[in-house]
Amino acid sequence: MAESNFVDYVKIYCRSGKGGRGSTHFRRAKYIPKGGPDGGDGGRGGHIYLRGNRNYWTLLHLKYERHILATNGGHGSAKQSTGKDGEDRVIEVPCGTVAYDAETGEFICDVTEDGQVVTLLKGGRGGLGNCHFKSATNQAPRYSQPGEPAQERMIILQLKLLADVGLVGFPNAGKSTLLSVVSAAKPKIANYPFTTLVPNLGIVSYRDNRSFVMADIPGIIEGASEGRGLGLRFLRHIERNSLLLFMVPADSDDIRKEYEVLNNELVKYNPDLAEKNRVLAITKSDLLDEELKEALSKELPEGIPAVFISSIAMQGITELKDLLWKELNRETFHEVERIVHKNIDVNSLVFDEDDLVTPVEADDDDDDFEEYEEYWEDEEDTPTK
Repeated sequence: MAESNFVDYVKIYCRSGKGGRGSTHFRRAKYIPKGGPDGGDGGRGGHIYLRGNRNYWTLLHLKYERHILATNGGHGSAKQSTGKDGEDRVIEVPCGTVAYDAETGEFICDVTEDGQVVTLLKGGRGGLGNCHFKSATNQAPRYSQPGEPAQERMIILQLKLLADVGLVGFPNAGKSTLLSVVSAAKPKIANYPFTTLVPNLGIVSYRDNRSFVMADIPGIIEGASEGRGLGLRFLRHIERNSLLLFMVPADSDDIRKEYEVLNNELVKYNPDLAEKNRVLAITKSDLLDEELKEALSKELPEGIPAVFISSIAMQGITELKDLLWKELNRETFHEVERIVHKNIDVNSLVFDEDDLVTPVEADDDDDDFEEYEEYWEDEEDTPTK
C-alpha cells in the first residue's frame, strides 16, 4: 500500500437524526360528528453505527467523507399514521478501529471483529400524537409531543493494527528486511533512519500450511512516548500485537541498554504492554562468529527468549519462526481481548489542515409545521356552503 494511502487516524463529525413531531389531528367524518383525536406519532431519527469490515485496511475512505449525517424522522399525520423513520448511517471501518470523543478524549468503543456493529449515536425518538393524550376528562387534546433532538459528536477514529507479532526496534534495526524475507510483503528498505513511515503487514508461512501475521512498526527512538519522532502516532499499533519481537543489531554498543530503552518507551505509553510476551532477536549476526555470539549471550536480558538472526544471510530464520510459533501458542487466549483502552489526550494529537472538521448546522424543518391541525378526512365529507 502506498504511504500516502495509509490513514490510521481521522476526525469526523457525526450527527444522528432528530425524531419527528407527533400530529395534532381530529377525525371528521360525515356520519361521525365527534370522531376524536387521531394524530399519529412521529418517526424516530436515524441512528449512526460503526461496523467492522475485514475488506478495509485503512481509514482512507473517511478522509474524504468527514460529515456523517443521519436523516430526521418524519412527522406523524392523520388516521394515526406514524411518520417515517429516519435513514440510518453505517460507517464501515477496518477491524481494530477504536473510537474516541474528539473533545474530551473519552474512549467510546472498540471494533475488533468482522461484522461487529456498535451504536455510535442514537436517533431521537418520535413524539407522540394527540391520540395518546385523550381521556375521560380530556376528550379533545389539542397538543402533541415534539420529537427528541438529534445527537451530535466529533469523533476521532484510530486504527490499531491486528497482528500476531509486532516488530519493535530502533530505526535501521532490520525490521523491514526481516518482514521482506519471511513474508511476501515489500516494505521500503534503505540505509537511513525512518525509512518506514507507515506500518506494514505480512503473512509469515509456517510448517503444515500454518501461518501468522507480522507487523512492521516504524522505528522507535528514545522519547517516543512523549511525541518524539513518529512515536505517539504508531505506538498504538503495538497494543494489538499478541507477541512483541524486539530487534537489536549485533553491532550495538550495549544490547541490554537498547532493549531497556525500547521497553521503557512502551511501558510509558501504556503500562499494560509490560505484560505482553516478548522475544529478542539479535539482527545482523552474520558479522559475529560463534565465540562472539557466546560472549554476547551472557549479556542479554534475563528471562527473555533470544535468537541470533541475519535476514540477508538467511541465518537463524527457521529458529526464529519456531520460537515465535511456540510463544504465540503458549497462551490459550488472544491478547487483543485483554487490551484496556484508556482515554487519550486530545491536545497531544497533531492533525493536518485536511483533518480539521467543522460541525454542520441543522436544518430546522419544524418552522412550517402547524401547531394545530384540523382537516376533513375525505373531500366528499367536506361541508358545502
